[in-house]
Amino acid sequence: MNWEEKPARDIMTTASKVFITGGTGFLGAYIIRELVSKGFSVRALRRGNKIPSFIDASVFSKVEWVDGDVLDIVALEAGMEGIDTVIHSAAKVSFYASERDELYKTNVEGTANVVNAALSKQVSRFVQISSVAALGRTKQSTIVTEEKKWEESSTNTNYAVSKYMAENEVWRGMAEGLDVIILNPSTILGFGDWNASSAAIFKNAYNEFPWYTSGVNGFVDVEDVAHVTVLLLEKNIVNERFIINSDNWSFRKVFESIADNFGKKRPHKSATIWMGSIAWRLEKLKSLFTGNKPLLTRETAKIAHTQTHFN
Repeated sequence: MNWEEKPARDIMTTASKVFITGGTGFLGAYIIRELVSKGFSVRALRRGNKIPSFIDASVFSKVEWVDGDVLDIVALEAGMEGIDTVIHSAAKVSFYASERDELYKTNVEGTANVVNAALSKQVSRFVQISSVAALGRTKQSTIVTEEKKWEESSTNTNYAVSKYMAENEVWRGMAEGLDVIILNPSTILGFGDWNASSAAIFKNAYNEFPWYTSGVNGFVDVEDVAHVTVLLLEKNIVNERFIINSDNWSFRKVFESIADNFGKKRPHKSATIWMGSIAWRLEKLKSLFTGNKPLLTRETAKIAHTQTHFN
């Protein structure tokens, strides 16, 4: 989608100063590794002192850390002092109804704060790490491209709505003079903490989760997303969006591939829509007694049966 209405500025390709939010997250950590390897000066926002173990610690020793989060306006403005480029990677991913308010506060209000700070500090370029979820799902097996318009639909999750609203904040920043790029990766897979984010799919396959569904979704490697993000910093491209997708696979094929490589048993039970509707209700009831988060929610059960292909 080409939103460019003015000539792109000359982009610094050496010694650029980049500020990244969500630097200790799954994708953010890989983006930092890519930035450091390309010689960028990196400043990153973090909550607490935890550093991802799946990236070599020597990478993070070259990062200037700013303590805070996207709701901390003072930390954001301090972090962007003297910065030419902002990569907004921080976001909350959740499909739990109990976390809905936090989801919108982090993804929408947080993005508005980051955009406002970038405008205040006259940042040259703003890269928003969004999601294909922000383009909306389709009930039919159609191919989603960058030209797709958002449509209200029962298949859209609260996470999707929050990312769509976050994108609107970024386009608002563009209207106020910010040069922006929006990246919409599909489901990101790769080496990371399999107790968090989309990497949890590896844990389920390793534990020989027996069920599969008829759903189809896009998937992409985390290293590819990080590479594309940094590659675009070296191009005179602004005010556009890009879907980042490697391939469209059924959830069954993904689980089978991972199970095969782990030497584990493939999923062998077909979970119908009706079974899914029963399962998420049982999980919700179970969570009320155990206090643990349900393994399946109304939204994740719904996603598991949608068939969405991304270009």
